[in-house]
This record gives sequence, structure tokens and C-alpha cells, in this order.
Amino acid sequence: MPVQDPVERTHNFDEVALGFGLDAALLECERCLMCPNPKCVAACPVAIDIPGFIQKICDKDYRGAYDILTESTLLPAICGRVCPQEDQCEGVCPVGAKYEPVAIGRLERWVGDQAIEAGWRNVPYIEPNGFRIGIVGSGPAGMACAADMAKAGCEVTIFEALHEAGGVLRYGIPEFRLPNDILDAELENLKALGVKIKCNTLVGRLFTIEQMLDELGFDAVFIGTGAGYPSFMGIDGESLNGVLSANELLTRCNLMGATDFPANDTPLGLGKRVAVIGSGNTAMDALRVSLRAGAEEVYCLYRRTRKESPARVEEVEHAEEEGVRFEWLTAPIEILDDGEGNVRALRCQRMELGEPDDSGRRRPVPIEGSEYEFAVDTVVYAIGTNANPIIGQTSKIALNKWGYIETDERLATSMAGVYAGGDIVTGAATVILAMGTGRQAARSMKAYLGIRDSDHIYDTPTERTDTIFGIDPNEKSHVRIRVA
Repeated sequence: MPVQDPVERTHNFDEVALGFGLDAALLECERCLMCPNPKCVAACPVAIDIPGFIQKICDKDYRGAYDILTESTLLPAICGRVCPQEDQCEGVCPVGAKYEPVAIGRLERWVGDQAIEAGWRNVPYIEPNGFRIGIVGSGPAGMACAADMAKAGCEVTIFEALHEAGGVLRYGIPEFRLPNDILDAELENLKALGVKIKCNTLVGRLFTIEQMLDELGFDAVFIGTGAGYPSFMGIDGESLNGVLSANELLTRCNLMGATDFPANDTPLGLGKRVAVIGSGNTAMDALRVSLRAGAEEVYCLYRRTRKESPARVEEVEHAEEEGVRFEWLTAPIEILDDGEGNVRALRCQRMELGEPDDSGRRRPVPIEGSEYEFAVDTVVYAIGTNANPIIGQTSKIALNKWGYIETDERLATSMAGVYAGGDIVTGAATVILAMGTGRQAARSMKAYLGIRDSDHIYDTPTERTDTIFGIDPNEKSHVRIRVA
């Protein structure tokens, strides 16, 4: 897939990966084996009919390909860009045993982009059923749950704490990976289903989950508030000016326009030398944003090697092409003060790999006497996140020992009628996994409300004598008719 020139792209926020053209998409489709029992479908968290949509592209029925995709995902143009297909559908593609696997993600993106350009939209006939659903958080889990509940006939309202919708898709992913106009177009598809989105609404402060069920009259609630509370190491110097989390850096740049300061009100002030601690996808975003924000030298510090890096291979390669310098087997042990409360340097220690730990990766072990100073102006932490705490602090909902919302296998919480999914339940994960939990929660909510779900088989049917026209009265999904 063509990409922007590395020298040029470090000076703009335009999308780096330029996408397939028609000829490339058609050629890539021919590589699919159309497996009779496709493992790629089982490996997709939302079970997209991957051979089905690829066959439609081969047949040059591009709208048909979009129709198949949108049976399972509301966000093909987004998932095609940011999902780790190499660990999911493409990771089990049999073509990949000998060659490169079929580029399923790039084909999904291509179809999604065609839909946006052509204005395709799949809005089914919806018969209102009178139920009101509240969704807390407008990230991928909340969007997926909202779409399924709206299609079922519910009146759905999403409450978003920030001033723009999209959750982590908006504040956490830079435009050079996910342009805002793509996100906006996918949000319009959600609104076309009748979903209302109310921004600047912080649930837990303006009103609680309990009030949503009681005073505000919602019949069921889904919580998808994410895990955006940053982690730090607890070393000396973390309170100095010039130390921040990757979440703060990305939010300032992606959502608040800090790279255009003073035209926008949010400052940044990274200085000339930036060190990002961590090597996941969020770290790659922070590194590459720092370059575009004016830093002259940007370093990635990771205590293991490139082989153990959790970031997508493509993201590491793009960062290297853009000039990011990687300090593998390096761990910071102290942040040093310039005497005026600002960051002057990092004190680091070299590491070596020992025996595997609980994660299956080899444990980093400090090398005695290997400490050294590393001059930097800004230190950015990208070593993981924790649960956003406000819902747990303001409601009686049960949490686990890490502060995430406790749910059962149906994603039901300890409060009747309240479900949760995405990172607030699983911890930090991928966009598509969050969407999968949103859809799973929607199925559970429909069963709780007694709404017939044509995509989901209920419990083993039992003989009943009190059915109405053969329909279980508990399903509450009857359509009102008027006799002439």
C-alpha cells in the first residue's frame, strides 16, 4: 500500500497510509482462497463474513461488499485502519503460511472509504418499541452497542464527557492514522439510526448511573467509559514540569489542537528532546506526534527488545522511517531536575533478558553498573492505563480488585439493567475487541428487555400455552395494529 514520503509526513498530520487503489484492491482479492471453513471469520471479534465481502469485491459489487461488512461492523473505514489484523483475521489466513496473508484490513478500509465517498448508508426500517437506552461513553464499545439497540427499535442516547464524540478514536489516535473526517462520517451513520449524542456530559458528576435508571427513566444502561487513567512508574522526579502521560499529550494534540498554539488555546512546549517510555501502539503515536509537534530528537525507551515490543510492526517501521530513535533494553530509574522544577535528564539503566515471566515474554533484568544519564526536555509515559474511576466512585456498581467494572459472561453488572463493555471491563485492548463487547452487551440487553433478536438464538424453547400468535408474551416486541 502506498504511503507518504517519510521526510514530508513528519511535517504534517495528513494520513500516512494512502490506501489501495481499485486495481490493487481487485488484485489483492484474487489472493483469497475462499476457504469453506474460514478461520478468519472465527478470529474476528465481530465475526465479519470476510470471504463474503471479498467475493463481492471480486465480482465488482462494491456496494454488496459494504452491505456484508455492515451486517457486523458499523465502522469498516475505521477498523480497516486501526485494528491489529495481523494478530486476528490475517494471523490465521492460510495464505500467510507461505506468503503474505491476504490484506483483509486494507480491503475493509477500501470498501469503507468507497462507502464514505459514495454516500452509502444502511439504515433499516426501525419499529420503535418504547424502550429508552442510555450509553455512557462514545468510544467504539458505546457506538457498537448504540447501533444494535437503535436497530432493535430503542430510543438511544449516548453521553460523552468531552466536547466531541468518538472517545479514544478521537482523542487517542492521531489524524495521520485515523483522519477526523473518517470518524465524523462513521458517526453520521450512527446518527442516521436515530441515536442522539450529548457531549459535555460527565456521567457521575451531572447525574449518576442510579439516576439514569430512576429519575431519567432509562430502561437499561451500557457503560463504555474506557480505561484512560494513565500509569506511571513511581520513580523520583515524576512531578517535575515536562513529565506527562501519552494520553495527555495525544489529547492535547488530537482533540485540543495544541500543535497550532497560540492559534488554539492549548499549549504543549515539548522542547527539543523528547523521551517516550514504552513501546506499544500508544507509545508509537506519542513518538510520531512529538516529531510533528516540533521536537528535534525523539527517543523510545523500552526495557525489552524489538522482538517483544507490543506495538504493530507497521507502526514501529513507520516510526523508524520518520527518524524516531529506539533505545532497546533500557529502563529509566530516575528523572533529574534542572534546579528550577523542570526536567533536565533521565537516569537510565541497561537491561538484559532473563527467564520468561507470567506474560510469556523474557523478563528484563538490570545490568549492574550500567547506569547513565540521558539528556531530555520532556518525558512521556506510555506504559499502560487503568480504569477511569468516576463511575466506580459515584455509584454502587461492583468493581474488581483493579478498579474495572465487574461483569458476568453476559456483561451484566451488579446493578439490574446495567451492562458494561470495552476497556472499562477488559482493560486496555483493541478497537475491534471493544466493539465486540458492545455488541455482546446489546444482545444481553435485548434479552433482558424481552426484545426479539433475530441474530441471536434464545434459550432452548419450551412448550407454552399462553403464547400470543405463537410469540412468547415476555418478548414485549409486538407491533401495534389498528383494526379497520
